[in-house]
Amino acid sequence: MSSTSSERARRRRPRLSDEAAVHVRELIISGQLKAGEYIRPEVVADDLGMSATPAREGLLQLQTEGFLKVEPRRGFVVSPLSPKDVSDTFEAQALLAGELCARTAGLATSADVKALQNIQTRLEEAAERGDLAEVEELNFEFHRAIYHISDAPKIHWLLASTLRYAPRRFYPTIGGWPDASSHDHHAILKALRASDSEAARQAMAGHIRRAGELLAQHLSTDR
Repeated sequence: MSSTSSERARRRRPRLSDEAAVHVRELIISGQLKAGEYIRPEVVADDLGMSATPAREGLLQLQTEGFLKVEPRRGFVVSPLSPKDVSDTFEAQALLAGELCARTAGLATSADVKALQNIQTRLEEAAERGDLAEVEELNFEFHRAIYHISDAPKIHWLLASTLRYAPRRFYPTIGGWPDASSHDHHAILKALRASDSEAARQAMAGHIRRAGELLAQHLSTDR
């Protein structure tokens, strides 16, 4: 690998503290870590194969985001996260993602739509095989491609701040979510093929809201 390629690979690689934050954040959002539970940097470090220092930095990041709080002499504890908190966040995400999808409908070429359809076909094939990790990755790729085509980087940046509440690693295990992705993506693709911005907005916003409802329901029943 050339020095330039090595530099690009290093830039793409997340910091260890960010990796720790993502790991614990998704455990909280998916309900695997519950309000009031304590979590130690050493445990996170062991789980991820890193030292305790970046693990602690990741937990401090989650403290600033409101996912954790620190109790004197006891350490990090998971903050309450209500289903309403999740629903509110997904509502904001639905508005932003809907706007991006509406803009994509006015810009997407037939080649763009064909590429999106190919991702969706692969997603459904992975779902049939029960390959949940592949479903998760292809779902992320589907949305990322749509948001990229929209050519609205500032809206995309705002949307990214809400995606902390979307548990990428665990979402396929949440009841109804894989089926919702398959069904809802077809409505999005139909709107994009027709270059129908309003239909695209409604299809994407509805998709995100349903995802939020499923996650909120999962959190409600898992407590």
